[in-house]
Amino acid sequence: MAPRILVVDDEKLIRWSLEQTLRKAGYEVETAETGTAAVGVLRREAPDLVLLDLKLPDIDGIQVLRQLKEGQPDIQVVIMTAYADVPTAVEAMRLGAYDYIAKPIDFENLAVTLRNALETRHLRQKVEFLKEKHAYPFHFDRIIGESPAVRNVIGLARKVSASGATTILIQGESGTGKDLLAKAVHYESARADEPLMEITCTAMPETLLESELFGHERGAFTDARVQKRGLIEMAHGGTVFLDEIGDMAPALQAKLLRVLEERRFRRVGGIKDIDVDIRVVAASNKDLRTAVDQGAFRKDLYYRLQVMTITIPPLREHPEDIPLLARHFLEHFGVEFKKPAPQLRADAERLLVQYQWPGNVRELRNVIERSMILVDDAELAPADLPPEIAGHGVPQVTSRFRLTLPGIVLEDVEKDFVRQALELTHGNQTRAARLLGLTRDELRYRAKKFALNHTTDDTD
Repeated sequence: MAPRILVVDDEKLIRWSLEQTLRKAGYEVETAETGTAAVGVLRREAPDLVLLDLKLPDIDGIQVLRQLKEGQPDIQVVIMTAYADVPTAVEAMRLGAYDYIAKPIDFENLAVTLRNALETRHLRQKVEFLKEKHAYPFHFDRIIGESPAVRNVIGLARKVSASGATTILIQGESGTGKDLLAKAVHYESARADEPLMEITCTAMPETLLESELFGHERGAFTDARVQKRGLIEMAHGGTVFLDEIGDMAPALQAKLLRVLEERRFRRVGGIKDIDVDIRVVAASNKDLRTAVDQGAFRKDLYYRLQVMTITIPPLREHPEDIPLLARHFLEHFGVEFKKPAPQLRADAERLLVQYQWPGNVRELRNVIERSMILVDDAELAPADLPPEIAGHGVPQVTSRFRLTLPGIVLEDVEKDFVRQALELTHGNQTRAARLLGLTRDELRYRAKKFALNHTTDDTD
């Protein structure tokens, strides 16, 4: 579609000349001879660009510019002015005009100015679209759950997000969605247009984590060939998300505490304090209070973080949300795998609700993804679920021993059952223990007792 340009000038000859030239260049053109008429056009249509003369018979061009920008903030306005009015044109640019051209108009220069203005508008729209697309999954209304537990968490997070709180702690088991909630807190806040910088404190060694967080000066250490800004500095105005903060080394905890208390820091190897305006959202799957008692986490940092705490309950504590989540993931992976999402059969739903979900929502997501890969029917049945969930779908452990045979030793029977359970689960101790109705520790004890070494420490 050709870009639409509105030409606003009280001189008929100029309007006609611009209209003819711009139409030949491939633009759609509408004209207006007064400021009032120009504002009226904007109310009826949405031109991509306005060529606006500063000298109009009814309304001053600056006032027209203000009204145009109020009605359509992203519209591009190019001012037309005589040389004597250049200072006024510059003032118009300060108020949001893209550029100005002097009369008499040089049509070659005009063509370049229009092309650049329209390209700038297109790029801005593309950037806004990409920003919105990136942020869309991370809003509170995208968090699945209707249980009181989830509604309470979202209600609290909304209040915290809209508040001026600069330090927030999110606690919950692995897989409960702490990162999703942290991003929603950012993208629903007044800081949404500023950076969200995130890092997992367990993902790198202490010295590297320090450099990533605080940056470093040139020559601060062997490989520091250039100055580097850290995540805290780059997040100025926005949010820093520190995942698994319970694993942060004590020395870094002290430096982070200074940032939280004074809103300033120094780069590694630096001697100059840098002021920063950030919100820090920290998350942990550990009980930080216990870590403090054990001396693994600084007490003063804990008290600074826990002023505003959001605790996400494990999935087993709000099982009524499991069907909602399961259907959401079925739809999601249906789109991703380009196949119709199956209906969740009642018996399969019942099995999902009864399962304890030690890996929480993340585990449920993985289970549904696996099932979507394998299912070929219009319904997802118990047989499509993993063995640990669909108990009847697990091959039954059978023994070569029969009570009718003489000389059976009970310990040999026990060993044989443990061996078969480990073989069926490919050495996964957790799953083998479930098959036998044992705890993992009880299974490990028996595996060691019977010298059954083909085991793994895998958990699910």
